Amino acid sequence: MRGGLLLTLVVAVLSASGCAGTGGDRPFVPGGGGASEVAASSAAPTPAGPRTETIAIGRAAKVLVEWPAALDPAQTEMIETYRDFYVDKWRAVVTRGRDQGYLEAMELEAAQGSAAWVKEFLDQRRSVRGTAKLYAMAVTSVTGETAAQVNVCVDESGLRLTDARTGDVLPAQPAWTRPPRSTYLQGAVVHRGDDGVWRIKALRYAVHPDERAKGCQR
Repeated sequence: MRGGLLLTLVVAVLSASGCAGTGGDRPFVPGGGGASEVAASSAAPTPAGPRTETIAIGRAAKVLVEWPAALDPAQTEMIETYRDFYVDKWRAVVTRGRDQGYLEAMELEAAQGSAAWVKEFLDQRRSVRGTAKLYAMAVTSVTGETAAQVNVCVDESGLRLTDARTGDVLPAQPAWTRPPRSTYLQGAVVHRGDDGVWRIKALRYAVHPDERAKGCQR
C-alpha cells in the first residue's frame, strides 16, 4: 500500500477517533501515557560496529546511526525499516507534514499512532533541531521468515524543541529532551508482506526507570 492511500486511511481513522491514542509511539507531552512493553531479548544487544551513518533532516537536524557488525541481508532490511521510519517521522515534523515518507514503512495500525504523534507537533507549531542517535540495534524474536522485532537504543538528548515558525529554540524544553527520559529502548515489531517488503506492525518502548532503558545509558 503506497503512502498516499495509507495516509487517506490514517486520516479517516484519526478523524473518527479524535486522535485519542499514540499507538505505541512515544507521547509528545512528557508523562502522557504509560510505556508499552518491549519484548525481552534472548541475547544481549549487538555491539555497535565501526560504521556510523549520518542522515540529515532538513538544515538543522540529523540522526546518527551506529550499525552493528555481522548482519545478514534479512537483518539489514529489518533494521533499515526501523531506521527509515525513525528518520522520516522527524522529517514529517520538520517539513510541517509535507513529507509523509514514514507511512511507507508502516502497516495501518502502527501508522495511526505515528500520524497522531506527528499531528501533535504540527498542531502546536513545534519542530526540532539538533542530533538524535540510534545504537545497539539488534534483531530479536524472529518468527519464520516474515516476523521479528528490532530493538534499538535511542538517545534524543541532543534534540531541542523549536518554534516551527521562527526556528528559535524554546526556552522551556520538555522532559524528553533531558536525561534520563531522553534515552530509551524502542522495539519495532516488523512484518514482511506478500510483496516482500518489511514494514512496522507495532511499536513498543521502555523508558526510565525500566531496567531495559537503563541498559541504553552511556
